[in-house]
Amino acid sequence: MDTALPDDAAPAHPQPLPLSEALLFWLKLGFISFGGPAGQIALMHAELVERRRWISEKRFLHALNYCMLLPGPEAQQLATYLGWLLHRTWGGILAGTLFVLPSLFILIGLSWLYMAHGDVPVIAGVFYGIKPAVTALVVQAAYRVGSRTLKNRWLWGIAVAAFVAIFALQVPFPAIVLLAAAVGFLGGKVSPQAFSGGGAHGKAPASAGQALIGDDTPTPAHALFSWARFCKVLLVGTGLWLLALGGLCALYGWNAVLPQMGWFFTKAALMTFGGAYAVLPYVYQGAVDHHQWLSAAQMIDGLALGETTPGPLIMVVSFVAFVGAWTHAIFGPESLFLAGAVAAAAVTFFTFLPSFVFILLGGPFIESTHGNLKFTAPLTGITAAVVGVIANLAVFFAYHVLWPQGAGGRFDAAAAVIGMLAAIALFRLRWGVMPVLALSGLLGVVCRISGI
Repeated sequence: MDTALPDDAAPAHPQPLPLSEALLFWLKLGFISFGGPAGQIALMHAELVERRRWISEKRFLHALNYCMLLPGPEAQQLATYLGWLLHRTWGGILAGTLFVLPSLFILIGLSWLYMAHGDVPVIAGVFYGIKPAVTALVVQAAYRVGSRTLKNRWLWGIAVAAFVAIFALQVPFPAIVLLAAAVGFLGGKVSPQAFSGGGAHGKAPASAGQALIGDDTPTPAHALFSWARFCKVLLVGTGLWLLALGGLCALYGWNAVLPQMGWFFTKAALMTFGGAYAVLPYVYQGAVDHHQWLSAAQMIDGLALGETTPGPLIMVVSFVAFVGAWTHAIFGPESLFLAGAVAAAAVTFFTFLPSFVFILLGGPFIESTHGNLKFTAPLTGITAAVVGVIANLAVFFAYHVLWPQGAGGRFDAAAAVIGMLAAIALFRLRWGVMPVLALSGLLGVVCRISGI
């Protein structure tokens, strides 16, 4: 059954939406949600606001504004929020889970292929070609965020300061986020017009008819705020985290790989302001430099895999976990796949648990504040800083792709050509991500086989 109706057949009083139908949609979304958060949010808007009319334009954007204020993947959080609004707590949990579950299974399979057969010439060639394309994608991400965000000298100043701080001064990413939020908060008082946030994801057609949850639909009973419910959600969420991390510590000890991954990616989840590209430098600092779970080259390969799979880009952390557990053979040399799969699943749990807690904690409060969110100035400051952080990530990727043996090594001209072609395809020809990656992978195979 599909609740989507033609524009001239919208009922005055839409029928209740069965949970089973909603779950089928969230699962489908998990398999087709390519294109990063902007594409995923646009897809949800087209399906839920314009076509299926499960929620109105204003209620959709109200929920989105809250999700954009939170650390974590905003598209997954938006799916959780809407699932919760439509079908209570379990509706939100299932919607958010189904949004990432296909990506987890796909990435586990691709990670195994990468680790077990990555030295096969064809597979090695694909990754060789994809790496410079990923660098072009990161540059495009910086351009897209910057073109939407850097509207005045205040925001340009924050972006440049963030780039210098992380590139030249090695300031930790969490400190940059906090400082940018503070500058945004103060700037919003001094120059409100410079820090007024906002954005659009399209408009529902005027003839769309009444939505299941419309602009004037009363807040459902389960979405009303109460301190008892707030405390219950907080206790359950904290308890699940303590149980999972405590169980890993009891089994393996605090210094073992799995407990350290759980602790590290919990912190990463709380720092994911501005999307996955913004937090990747922090993940790199911890996973590559500090814990040495994988190499810089493997990190770039992981981002390439993340770009080619559906779901949030932050799912690249499951690749990091898989490679780290495989490399360290945490279950012994005979159980490498099991080690990688368990680590990937565990890290996915720790990465997304905060998002579920934030939505279920704050959702009832947000539902009581339609049109009254006043937190856009700190968010705008953070988003401006994110432009600088992403630019730093592009420099980091370009360095490792073009000089794979380091500054004293040879310049990889073939990788540079592939990167330039990918940039032209993205910026000038406006190709999508998948065609660019496919062509770049093919060029990489040609280079490897021909010995270029």
